[in-house]
Amino acid sequence: MNIRQVKEADNPSLAALIRSAFEEYSAPQQGTVYSDPTTDRLFQLFQKDKAILWVAEAEDTITGCCGIYPTEGLPEQYVELVKFYISPHARGKGIGKELMAKNIESAENFGYTTLYIESMPEFSTAVMLYEKYGFTHIRQPLGNSGHTSCTIWMVKDLIE
Repeated sequence: MNIRQVKEADNPSLAALIRSAFEEYSAPQQGTVYSDPTTDRLFQLFQKDKAILWVAEAEDTITGCCGIYPTEGLPEQYVELVKFYISPHARGKGIGKELMAKNIESAENFGYTTLYIESMPEFSTAVMLYEKYGFTHIRQPLGNSGHTSCTIWMVKDLIE
């Protein structure tokens, strides 16, 4: 397995990976990344200062992704952990752990102090993973992601 930065050629595969997770878990498609037009242009989206999208691949097939993005409206030194998806056949093999580690390292290197993430009950397995990595629940959303169907909001302090 290889973890690398997103390339423009990854756009169609990443959009399909993300949307298939919503279909697999019968998660809402409106008010989420499923219907967000930027999902089809992730390479372009992440061409922003202090943002990065990591892609996991095995044998030239994308198996997962996760990034950090300075979502508008977040408190200073906060960054959103975004686009964290693993293909069904690649789950349980440590890819999520490696992607999480890469993103925590990237966030620290960029000078962020807190990770923020949004999710929903349909992704309860992922939420349990976030809890395992030290994310704690908060009562309301932060920033302006536009993903109004998300009802779970969590943060993780990077400075201990």
